[in-house]
Amino acid sequence: MEKKLKYALYTGCTARESTPELLKSTLAVAEKLGIELELLDEASCCGASHLQDFDDHLSLVLNTRNICYAEKQERTMVTLCNTCQLNTNMTKERIDHDPELKAKVNKDLAEVGLEYRGVSDVKHFLYAILDDYGLDNLEKQIVKPLKNFNVAPFYGCHNIRPSELHGNDESAYVPDSLDRLIQACGGNSVDYEEKNKCCGFHVDLQAPNTANRLSGNALLGAIDSDADFMVTPCPLCHLNLDVKQHKIGETMGRDIEMPVLHLPQIIGLALGIEPKKLGLNHHVVKSVYFQ
Repeated sequence: MEKKLKYALYTGCTARESTPELLKSTLAVAEKLGIELELLDEASCCGASHLQDFDDHLSLVLNTRNICYAEKQERTMVTLCNTCQLNTNMTKERIDHDPELKAKVNKDLAEVGLEYRGVSDVKHFLYAILDDYGLDNLEKQIVKPLKNFNVAPFYGCHNIRPSELHGNDESAYVPDSLDRLIQACGGNSVDYEEKNKCCGFHVDLQAPNTANRLSGNALLGAIDSDADFMVTPCPLCHLNLDVKQHKIGETMGRDIEMPVLHLPQIIGLALGIEPKKLGLNHHVVKSVYFQ
């Protein structure tokens, strides 16, 4: 790379608490690729698409506050979670196009010594790799291509919908970013109908059977398409797809055993990083391929 990439890393809650292997593998990959990530330790939860229903203004203030910390670093904010990406981007879109709302939010932010200026972009780590680092540059770093593996991408909802919000050319109906990344890592991307569907995470508490069926459709779609493992850019999707496979199997009436990897984990494996350093030992469904 001619210029070192530097980002403000917004981890959200899940990558630090429920899926620490995601943060661990992200930092390992960034170090290997020479990408500088400065953690936003003062940032808070994005609201997870639930606070927004309870208190819209509070959600706006909290998410704008998070962006302010990236602005203080004068860096693009990089996210690791589809839902964090959506909520932060929705907040930025609303604030940037409504001066009255921006003034109202800034009035509250002034109480903690912050002011939103709108100078930092928000980008998921997936698109930081694709758009900023570049797949051509990534391919040059691959030392252990995943050429013997069929990899099923699972996009989830919030990183691709609504497509006009996210500032990239990704199609909500025919996404290809994960497929292209898998191929750059030397793997065979598996095409299956459910790869851009919902995993059911946000209805799990209210309708667990529905959530299990949504996750089950995705897992069985990957299994029936001869995938060796799945990969997702979202830790919430990962929680549903990895942790609940026994219950999902009961709901679907089929045995399910499908390893599910986080996005940076497949990059790290192809870069030759040790599986344990990528946190693969933390998964509920262990991958026999990467022990």
